[in-house]
Amino acid sequence: MSQNKSSKGIYVIIALIFIFMFGFFLFGVFAVKGLSKGSVNFNADQIISEGSADKEIGVVEVKGVIMESDKTIKLLHNAEEDDSVKAILLRIDSPGGAVGPTQEIYEEILRIDKEKPIYASFSSVAASGGYYLGAACRKIFTNAGTITGSIGVIMQFMDMSKLYEWAKLKPETIKAGKYKDIGNPARAMNEEERVFMDKMITKVHQQFKNDITRRRAKVLKVDIEELAQGQIFSGEEAVDLGLADEVLGLWGAARSIHKDLELESDFGVKFIKKKKKFQMLDLFGNLEEEVKSFFSKTQTPMFLYK
Repeated sequence: MSQNKSSKGIYVIIALIFIFMFGFFLFGVFAVKGLSKGSVNFNADQIISEGSADKEIGVVEVKGVIMESDKTIKLLHNAEEDDSVKAILLRIDSPGGAVGPTQEIYEEILRIDKEKPIYASFSSVAASGGYYLGAACRKIFTNAGTITGSIGVIMQFMDMSKLYEWAKLKPETIKAGKYKDIGNPARAMNEEERVFMDKMITKVHQQFKNDITRRRAKVLKVDIEELAQGQIFSGEEAVDLGLADEVLGLWGAARSIHKDLELESDFGVKFIKKKKKFQMLDLFGNLEEEVKSFFSKTQTPMFLYK
């Protein structure tokens, strides 16, 4: 009996050691991930400049879908307040995003550009809201193959009423205001609602076109109405149409700016980024994201530009 208890005790100890080591391993993995990504929330004093302090061209990156403006605007403010930065290069790699945040960033670019010049450098994609931000800058540099344009606005709803009918489900909606449930998937949109939504999206589309011509009216080689039908162009085509100014990559653009502004320091750039700061909450907050990322590595992503 005592021998069995002893054996069980050894197994328990081994199991506990294994669990501890596995937990420590997970902590190390996600701590590194947290440090590499930085905390989600940050203040202006948590932003740093990456690169030599004497470099006079500051690069602010806009990556991915634009769903909020706070991060990009804080980075722009930091570059604006940095006396060593004489020009800002907005590096855009985005398929677009929400209208409101994009317009907020656009307006802030216009304000800063009056005191400190802001240029755009298009990476892989500068479409829809991504192009919108580029249009706010005083000059647009692009790669020859950059997906550019998609000047339009889209809003999608799904009518699932037949599916509900097939499943013998009858959703009930209680509302105040006849337009309150526009887009309700349980029913088709009526004609009055469609007209209402068409008017709204047409107005937002006009805002987009107005903001492009506000900055680029003198360089566009084709009427904006022809260019703003949601079509996409290569960077080279965009230059031919006047949607962009010059085919140059990031470093070529920075050299061109350095030369045009006759900057005194040796050529170079510094990337304006948020400080990498690890927080314990990030360890658990990023767990689901990391698991999804691991299982999605074998899948090929597909991007649809409409």
